[in-house]
Amino acid sequence: MKIGILKTDAVNPRWVGEYGEYPDMFAKLLSDVDPGLEFVTYDVEEGQFPADIDEVDAYLMTGSKSSVYEDKAWIAQSMDLIREIDARKKKLVGICFGHQLVAQALGGKTEKSTKGWGQGLHTHTFNQTPQWHDGDNPDFNILVSHQDQVVENADGAEVLAGSDFCENAVVQIGNHILTFQGHPEFTSGYSSEIMNFRREMIGEEVYEKGMASLATADQGDRVARWIVNFLRSE
Repeated sequence: MKIGILKTDAVNPRWVGEYGEYPDMFAKLLSDVDPGLEFVTYDVEEGQFPADIDEVDAYLMTGSKSSVYEDKAWIAQSMDLIREIDARKKKLVGICFGHQLVAQALGGKTEKSTKGWGQGLHTHTFNQTPQWHDGDNPDFNILVSHQDQVVENADGAEVLAGSDFCENAVVQIGNHILTFQGHPEFTSGYSSEIMNFRREMIGEEVYEKGMASLATADQGDRVARWIVNFLRSE
């Protein structure tokens, strides 16, 4: 299976040596589960889009420091691509910004949350057990970094998991689109770097709570298995 990674942001250059770019993070995360996967990167933030939607078998859209409601040409073009992917019923996984852009493109709405910043490790809870789930504990721990949230879901979307802070944390549309607000590709070290960098921006209370939360292990590898199960399912 060949996955097209839609790259919507660049990692801070000072961290690339240790953590890689976002496509590197996802390639490692998913290859650890399924070494047979292949990856192609489209730097959509820089205007690079697939010439043919069938160049790959499925797509994954990364997170971004941009907001989906910003007036940027590449964001508008990315929404057009999402609509085409949806119409063609090709597999798409959206992460954070990707999760929010799917909603924005398909009839929903994303905006800056009145609850403020989500940082560090959060626990989200499934309200049902989808076919690609492992059937184990409905709670899962995932690293997050966001201020925007989906406030209205896409047409036909089903909310599978959430929390008091983020009601729309895992969303599925049909059998072809699956999105997560959290970041399974993050490590605690990378999350720590982001919080230190944004300390003044996110505020001391959020910073201290977020940093303390990193003492608990995330379950990015578990989410990776779900993603692969979803991508491989009919």
